[in-house]
Amino acid sequence: MAKQLLIEGRVQGVGYRASFADEAQSLGLSGWVRNRRDGSVEAAVDGDAQAVEAIIEWSKRGPPAARVHQVAVTDLEAPPSPGREFKILPTQ
Repeated sequence: MAKQLLIEGRVQGVGYRASFADEAQSLGLSGWVRNRRDGSVEAAVDGDAQAVEAIIEWSKRGPPAARVHQVAVTDLEAPPSPGREFKILPTQ
């Protein structure tokens, strides 16, 4: 199950990407997370449906200093990256 997430709110400068990556790895997900120049965070995840749902729910809260306003979730046709790796990508 592959999903793309767009997280808006106070999600940059609060450790959101690193926390997201840690959570995704602990759930056994592959994919990536990155900051966007518009101040949002974007992620693509792939894995077991239950784990994907868990990261979506986590993304609505984020780390303690984050203030998430909205999470948009869309289906991905193909897995975001090969293998079981999870990466933090550069800002785009």
